[in-house]
Amino acid sequence: MKKTLLSIVLSCITLSSVYAQSTFTTTASHAYLMDYDTGAVLLDKKGEDLMAPASMSKLMTAYIVFDKLKQGQLSLDDKFTVSENAWKKGGSKSGSSTMFLNPNSTVTVGDLLKGVIIQSGNDACITIAENLAGSEENFAAEMTIKAREIGLEKSTFKNSTGWPNKEHLMTAQELALLARKIIQEFPEYYPLYSEKSFKYNGIKQENRNPLLYSMPEQADGMKTGHTEKSGYGLVASAKSSDGQRRLILVVNGLKTMKERGQEAKKILEWGFREFDNYTFYEKGNVVEEIPVWMGEKETVPAVADDNIVVTMKRLDYLKKKVSIIYDAPVKAPIKKGQRLGTLRISLPDGQNYDFPVVAGENVEKVGYFGKIKAAFIYMLTGKEE
Repeated sequence: MKKTLLSIVLSCITLSSVYAQSTFTTTASHAYLMDYDTGAVLLDKKGEDLMAPASMSKLMTAYIVFDKLKQGQLSLDDKFTVSENAWKKGGSKSGSSTMFLNPNSTVTVGDLLKGVIIQSGNDACITIAENLAGSEENFAAEMTIKAREIGLEKSTFKNSTGWPNKEHLMTAQELALLARKIIQEFPEYYPLYSEKSFKYNGIKQENRNPLLYSMPEQADGMKTGHTEKSGYGLVASAKSSDGQRRLILVVNGLKTMKERGQEAKKILEWGFREFDNYTFYEKGNVVEEIPVWMGEKETVPAVADDNIVVTMKRLDYLKKKVSIIYDAPVKAPIKKGQRLGTLRISLPDGQNYDFPVVAGENVEKVGYFGKIKAAFIYMLTGKEE
C-alpha cells in the first residue's frame, strides 16, 4: 500500500503581482545567476550558449596554477622568466591589459597570479603558459583538457588570456561552475580576487571588478572581461548582508563599463532579495516513522540521507507542500541506510524537489513465535501487525 504522509501546506497566500515581478529582465546578452551552496539556478538567459568570454577565461588560467600549487608541483616563490613573446603580445607594447613585465626578467608565481587576477595582465598569463607548458598553445590545450576533467564540457581554450579567437569559447553556466570550483577547492588563494589593487614594476593598478567598490561588504570576486566582440562581462561572487548565502553571477554582452557594474549589482540584489535557502532536514534527522512487517520493531525511522536544503523564492516557501512517499509496511529485515522512500517538496509552479530518505537503524526479522503471532493477528483482523 503506497502512502503519502506529512503533507503540509503551510500557507495559501496569493500575491500574483509579486510573482509577476519575479520574471527578471536584463540588458546583458548572457546572464546566469547561481546559488553557491545548492547550485540552484535563479536566472538563466542563454546560459548554455557558447560565447566569447574575453578575460573571464583567465579563471581557468588561474585554476591550472592553483591546482599545481595544491599538488606541490609549484610554489608561490618559484620564479618564471618573461619572454620577448610575452612582452610583445601581452606587455606594455601590446596596448592590452598588462602587468608591465620587463622582457627577460624573472617574476615569482605569487606576483604573476596577482598580475592575472587583479591587473588582468596578458603578459602574466603568457609567462605562466610558456613556463609551465613550453608554449601558450600547449597551455591552452591543457586548459581544455582540465576543463573536461572538472565537468566543463563545452569550454574550449585557444590561449591563456581570453584574446579574441573564434574557437576560444565558454558558456556563462560553465564560467559560474568554474568560479564555484575555485572557491570550493582553493580557499587559501580565493582572497586574491578581493584585493583592490596591486603594484608591480612601480606601477599601481586597480582591480576592474566594479562590485568590489559598489558592494564592498558583500562582493569578493571574481573577474571582468571585455573585447569588442564580447562586450563587457563579469564573473561575480558575493555574499548576502548576513554572510549566510553566496551567489555567483555571470553576465556578458553589456555595452559599457558603467552598465556592467549597474546590471551586475541589480541582478545580485534581486537574487538576495527574492530567494533564500531553506533547510528542511539535516542529515540523520527523522522524517517519519514507517511501519514494519515481520520485524522485531513495529516501526523504523526514515531519516534524511543528507542535508535537505532548497533554494526557493521567499513567497514560494509560504506555499510549499512537503510529503514523504513510500510503500508501507516495509518488510524486515531492514538495514541501516537502506532507501525507504522519497521526501518531496512541491512548489506552486508544479516544480518538485525529491530527496531520498533511508532507514535510520537496523530492524531484524521476528523469530518463529513472532511469525505465528503476526499470522494469527492477520487471520483475526485482516491487518498486518
